Amino acid sequence: MGEVLSQSEIDNLLAALSSGELDVEDMQSEDEKQVKNYDFSRPTKFSKEHLRTLEIIFEHYGRLISTNLPAYLRKNVQVTVASSETVTFSEFSNALSNPVILGIINFNPLNGMIIVDLATNLAYAMLDRMLGGAGTTLEKKRDFSEIELSIIQKILVMLTQLLREPWRNVIEISPVLSRVETNSQFAQVIAPNDMIAIVTLNVKIGDVEGFINFCLPFFTLEDVMDRLSTKYWFASMQENHDEDYMDHIESLVRKVTVPIKAVLGKSTISVSDFLNLQVGDCIRLNAKVEDDMDIYVGNIRKFTALPGANNDAYAVRITSVVREEE
Repeated sequence: MGEVLSQSEIDNLLAALSSGELDVEDMQSEDEKQVKNYDFSRPTKFSKEHLRTLEIIFEHYGRLISTNLPAYLRKNVQVTVASSETVTFSEFSNALSNPVILGIINFNPLNGMIIVDLATNLAYAMLDRMLGGAGTTLEKKRDFSEIELSIIQKILVMLTQLLREPWRNVIEISPVLSRVETNSQFAQVIAPNDMIAIVTLNVKIGDVEGFINFCLPFFTLEDVMDRLSTKYWFASMQENHDEDYMDHIESLVRKVTVPIKAVLGKSTISVSDFLNLQVGDCIRLNAKVEDDMDIYVGNIRKFTALPGANNDAYAVRITSVVREEE
């Protein structure tokens, strides 16, 4: 809401206009928008919507890292999307220090490569944790040994494979870690003036906090730029709820292993009798020899069966199915 002038202020303004102290044209020119020069050497190839869609993709990716990385480190991992921006590759590479951990990823079937920049303090913490330490980082940077690089490469391979699912709504990709570089000069896989999108993830491993930067060149994503919109992205998510998707979920559920137990019978005894049980003692059950056994799937009674044997192993033969209404 604009500022309301008092009557005295209105009178002073009219008097200034009448005396010529204020010019109406000058006042109108002050409200005009400032023109910003367009830099043709840095064309805006990633719109705000493109960057927002990339943030959504990497938010999903961050959740996958938070779930999978603790399996390697045996430590809690928190991942959030810190920022996204567009710069030239030269600006990105000039900001890197040595040593650095750069993973060069072949982004099949798209053309070109993408680069993942793993902060050295995170790399030191991961190495310390995987080699039996508490997961602390080094105060002073040093070069990585061949054994350490081999361990880091396994981590980067896992991070590369996790890219498949978040990008599925845009395109089916098969990313492959091409190599790992510790010197930024050997990672010049992108022309210096090419525009790139940088998505920064904030990763916290215990008390150690650092960044993972993903460098996404425009020429790599050029074929799918029209799909990097929130409208297309959410439409693709909606299409995944069709019958084929439900059949896929059902097929996955069918492969889940569940425990099954056959119960001969039950009995109740006192604690003293339990403590005095010896080899050869008999416990009387509540079922007869000719009665069917109860078969439990998990903790739910689903079948009845008769005991028997199959190839010198104990077995049961299903005699009936217990329906839900029973």
